[in-house]
Amino acid sequence: MKEYTLEELSEYNGKNGKVYIAYEGQVYDVSDSYLWEDGTHQGLHDSGKDLTETMDEAPHGSEVVKDYPVVGTLKK
Repeated sequence: MKEYTLEELSEYNGKNGKVYIAYEGQVYDVSDSYLWEDGTHQGLHDSGKDLTETMDEAPHGSEVVKDYPVVGTLKK
């Protein structure tokens, strides 16, 4: 499985077709989700980033992220 740096992850911001986010060390492909259209989730969160800390502020639990395919891990 590929290991992404934060810089590499930032390339998957929806501008080039793919939309990835990181959560708790895992990198998820949310490209197929209409909720991440254009790389932004509900106008609140940008893709291509580690959302581990901001997930605590979400109105939903982290289980929704875990429904998406894991494409790699986040390099520490």
